[in-house]
Amino acid sequence: MYFEIYCTQMSLENVSNIVSIVAYSRRNSETQILKVQDYHSTGNQQLIKNGQSRRNGHKEEFRGTVADHPDFDAGSDAEALYNAMKGFGSDKEAILDLITSRSNAQRQEIRAAYKSQYGKDLIDDLKYELTGKFERLIVGLMRPPAYHDAKEIKDAIKGAGTDEKCLIEILASRTNEQIHNLVAAYKDAYGRDLEEDVIGDTSGHFKKMLVVLLQGTREEDDVVSEDLVEQDAQDLYDAGEAQWGTDEAKFIMLLGNRSVTHLQLVFDEYQKIAEKSIEDSIKSELSGDFERLMLAVVQCIRSKPMFFAKRLYKSMKGLGTADNMLIRIMVSRSEIDMLDIRECFRLRYEKSLYNMIQSRGTVRPYQNFDPASDAQALRKAMKGFGTDEDTIIDILAHRSNAQRQEIRQTFKSLLGRDLMADLKSELSKNLERLILGLMMTPAEFDAKMMKKAMEGAGTDEHALIEILVTRSNQEIQEMCAAYQNAYKKSLEDAIASDTSGHFKRILIALAQGAREEDSADMARALEDAQALADACNADSGEMEDKFMSILCTRSFPHLRRVFQEFVRCSNKDIEQIIKKEMSGDVKNAMFAIVRSVKNQPSYFADRLYKAMKGLGTDDRALIRIMVSRSEIDLFNIRKEFKETHDASLHEFIQGDTSGDYRKTLLILCGGED
Repeated sequence: MYFEIYCTQMSLENVSNIVSIVAYSRRNSETQILKVQDYHSTGNQQLIKNGQSRRNGHKEEFRGTVADHPDFDAGSDAEALYNAMKGFGSDKEAILDLITSRSNAQRQEIRAAYKSQYGKDLIDDLKYELTGKFERLIVGLMRPPAYHDAKEIKDAIKGAGTDEKCLIEILASRTNEQIHNLVAAYKDAYGRDLEEDVIGDTSGHFKKMLVVLLQGTREEDDVVSEDLVEQDAQDLYDAGEAQWGTDEAKFIMLLGNRSVTHLQLVFDEYQKIAEKSIEDSIKSELSGDFERLMLAVVQCIRSKPMFFAKRLYKSMKGLGTADNMLIRIMVSRSEIDMLDIRECFRLRYEKSLYNMIQSRGTVRPYQNFDPASDAQALRKAMKGFGTDEDTIIDILAHRSNAQRQEIRQTFKSLLGRDLMADLKSELSKNLERLILGLMMTPAEFDAKMMKKAMEGAGTDEHALIEILVTRSNQEIQEMCAAYQNAYKKSLEDAIASDTSGHFKRILIALAQGAREEDSADMARALEDAQALADACNADSGEMEDKFMSILCTRSFPHLRRVFQEFVRCSNKDIEQIIKKEMSGDVKNAMFAIVRSVKNQPSYFADRLYKAMKGLGTDDRALIRIMVSRSEIDLFNIRKEFKETHDASLHEFIQGDTSGDYRKTLLILCGGED
């Protein structure tokens, strides 16, 4: 399924790419993809003001991103999930593809069908087969909404500490009906009373407000009395700003019970009386978790989509990600108001939620960027006797590539010198390679790496495979142009003169940068899978031809479906076939394509591990991957590295490199896991 808007080279075991599906999956009646629209018109401000619901007697419009799947067959889906989990390993892409393209109601039918057909609980099997955040997300999607909320609340209050932010988010944002369902689900799942557990785990006014919200008794009448609006606004003012101390009980009673429409008008009236917003008054009158809870209630009254947009931003800003919060919001709002949340996110932060989710690099643009100041600082660091490597590293490793290009141009215009030449003369060995790699554009760097892989007596086939398999069409085309410009020879000619046989044909096919970019075509995927299965019975040459014709040309989303169907056709995994039936560089290339299609960060994590394991270090591979992925998906690669090798990438770099070279690599790594 991987929609037109999502990244076609998705990482499976990382939350960022998965939740981007939940954020952006929206199919029409023909299961085609709706493109994300940009919202810039001032008319969308009304969305923020009245983001709660569509009122005035109009039918409420569906504002989720995950809807019922057409041509739904619970039994067929249950079988597909069973096949994806049987045998050695599991087809995580198939699981992801299916579950994220079904509504929650349909997932419950699948779960029932799975139990009926196989006598097993689907959630138990998913927990067994999956791990980490991916497991949490998929299992969260499989639970009914009330049970998902109940699980989140249970996790928030169990153990020594309490996740107050989770309690606030859920209880401040749910409707009366959702609260009632949550309380019942909690009782059913854990045999305990939710109110009693909350009381036992919280205290003070924070506890009192949570208990009020747990009653699910907020007024729902949209008929508003003007006199009562004025009275409530005055009461709130008298309870806080107008007296010494604060009457918290009045805030709790009014904010916990009055209807949404009524309170929106109360807040407007309060602004007139107090000459400040209700939010500012809460900040000055209340404190701690109680203040945060009341602010959340007010924000949800004003606009739930904006409340969740802010929560999503907070979950992703900075270097780390609050994955549990991110998962919780994406799961809980995907069928309610995710479209509105996206709009609010764009309006407030001037970037799309999709791009924010997909931005999983460890190097981001420097906030207070001044290319002239950086250029001067770099010149000073290299002028005179000796070189200030610390300054060079500190500047260049903390700037995005686009910013480094600005520095490079400014250095030339201000100082009349070539920054690359100066760096090359001042630095040495691996530090020089790493810093110069950072200073090149991605296309220049890839071209340089391809050149290095083919020059001299031997050829670094693994480097050729790694680059050509993992780059997008645009990246390959830009690399080819950079290669032609730098070396006055086409990349295709260089590959043709340095390789041979089927391996050469594979690399040249990939170097065209013409891989299809459409979504999976089910009928065609079945044909391709059968063609691959039939080719396994042909001689090796014909088999390699058929595998090349499909694996080198089809889109990654389509190939994921092909690999899933291949298991049905042959009862074998595509990787097993490649390992058994192919050899040498052809096997390595085909295997790399499959690994990259299934989980690209995992492929890179494995490449990094191989570069550093044992006595020696493949510094060229280490530099190549750290430089090329630092602004794309190095966070995801780090997570895969940790899960697969039970050690952090940071630890490996720390133990396998030294000096300023190590220091720079560790900055690019983005910290410890």
